[in-house]
Amino acid sequence: MSEVGEGMTAPQFDLPRDGGGNVSLADLKGKNVVLYFYPKDDTSGCTVEAVDFTALSDEFAKAGAVVIGMSPDPVKAHDKFIAKHNLGIILASDEDKSVLEAYGVWKEKSMYGRTYMGVERSTFLIGKDGTIARVWRKVKVPGHARDVLDAVKAL
Repeated sequence: MSEVGEGMTAPQFDLPRDGGGNVSLADLKGKNVVLYFYPKDDTSGCTVEAVDFTALSDEFAKAGAVVIGMSPDPVKAHDKFIAKHNLGIILASDEDKSVLEAYGVWKEKSMYGRTYMGVERSTFLIGKDGTIARVWRKVKVPGHARDVLDAVKAL
């Protein structure tokens, strides 16, 4: 499968989200969408990333962007994560990993000599027309949310 990249049409999704209901890319047409993929709720790096996006959520909204975090965690875990850290972003649950695979972020990883499948921390900025405007792969968390905000403002 070819890797999803800039200028390509963003793969569609319609997934369960925190607090009940679903979030779908089709429903967000006409808005810029920041779709960031992270490995696991309530782990150190993922918490910092979610808190950073939440801290800038008003600025993202002013810039006309919706921020969605996505992981394979169930909605119940997302709800706990949001409550514990007072998060102000949408968290989508991709338990069957179909969207993670469509975006090419479900990858073989290794730690301490052991290989396993997991989420490669990545962010996709999807323009109002549904095409991918910018891609960040193998994201390092410090300063990332601000970099993404700057890219949204530059659209």
